[in-house]
Amino acid sequence: MERIITSSDRKILRLLAERVAEIAAMPIMDARRKAWFEHNSLRSQGAARPMMLVFPEGSWAELIPEKSLQCGGEWARSIEGELRRRIYTYVHFQDDSVIEAEWMEGPAIENTGWGVEIQRHDAPEARGAWGFDPAVHGEEDLKKLHYPELIYDAEETKRRGEQMQELFGDLLRVDVGKLRHISFHLMKEYSNLIGLEEMMTSFIERPAFAHRVIGFLEEGNRRYLDQLVAANLLGLNNNNTYHSSGGNGYTDQLPAPGFDPASVRPIDLWASAESQELAQVSPRMHAEFAFAYESRLLAPFGLTGYGCCEDLGRKIEMTLSIPSMRRISISPFADVERCAPQMGSRAIFSWKAHPSHLVGDFNPSAIRGYIRHALEVCQANGCVLEMILKDTHTCEFHPERFDIWTQVAREEIRALGWS
Repeated sequence: MERIITSSDRKILRLLAERVAEIAAMPIMDARRKAWFEHNSLRSQGAARPMMLVFPEGSWAELIPEKSLQCGGEWARSIEGELRRRIYTYVHFQDDSVIEAEWMEGPAIENTGWGVEIQRHDAPEARGAWGFDPAVHGEEDLKKLHYPELIYDAEETKRRGEQMQELFGDLLRVDVGKLRHISFHLMKEYSNLIGLEEMMTSFIERPAFAHRVIGFLEEGNRRYLDQLVAANLLGLNNNNTYHSSGGNGYTDQLPAPGFDPASVRPIDLWASAESQELAQVSPRMHAEFAFAYESRLLAPFGLTGYGCCEDLGRKIEMTLSIPSMRRISISPFADVERCAPQMGSRAIFSWKAHPSHLVGDFNPSAIRGYIRHALEVCQANGCVLEMILKDTHTCEFHPERFDIWTQVAREEIRALGWS
């Protein structure tokens, strides 16, 4: 995408940036930020109110349709969309999103990949699931693999920073050129190589082969992290940076002692891992083929998170075995009554409410009962609870459903005695 902004597009973007800056300066944003610091640092010990975040994701196309954007250039429209999403969030959602007066983007980087081209075939339906065409079948194919190598364009990164500074520098804090969201996805990478069904059967029929490939992926991820550190491309994420599969990084427990602002280390950062592909795999098999490798990748980091859409109800203790574990995803498919007693206040109970409630027969009364049940269970067990509404691929062109959901959730939080 060519990064060109016309004079007319510039006017539109600057007006939106001014509005974002106005929202960011409101006292409520400082109050929310302080609440997140307490929450993410576990100082609330389950006594403070649950935090709430809404990530419409696929539904943004219905909340802010492409045709509603005013800029003409493709890149300008992408910036416009981001600014409008921040404004929309503040105006419509009664959640705890912090709107910051900042523009942040990562460095101009790529990598060389794993040595084989990932093959997939698309579904005929829009947003449908794609299928796997395995690129690796057996031992012979492993010879094709190599570790990813970082490709960093320092000049392009500098140019982007200067361009954004010129556009927004007097309105927003511009920070371009650092990588902040760190997350490991070994099972996704493994299944991309050999196929999802083949991955499952390999754990039983070819365990030595599976360990060899997964070990290779672990080492490749470790080497890539080392390259990012050597190139000084890591940026602090103890801020509004999206963390794990929902949440943010606000904490005063990072960076770690001995921090040098000129060189960010993994110990100064949040990082996460997930293994959604292993949702139906036993705890023993999950620990052997995924968590053993993931835990080593997470070990250098200051604070960590785990999980996404996989049900971790039988795997909480395994997950908590990492000393730095701070945020655990409790998926829509998990039993909160099973998870809450195991968690208590040992880590953030990152509850993912079921997105299906925003489609079909939209029933605010049923949603109220569903949310109240989760709140009551977590309150009884002293959980440090955050409620995350995400993976909402559609709201069936009823944007008000998000507003109603957050209003109901806020009412239920107050009804149970939280401010």
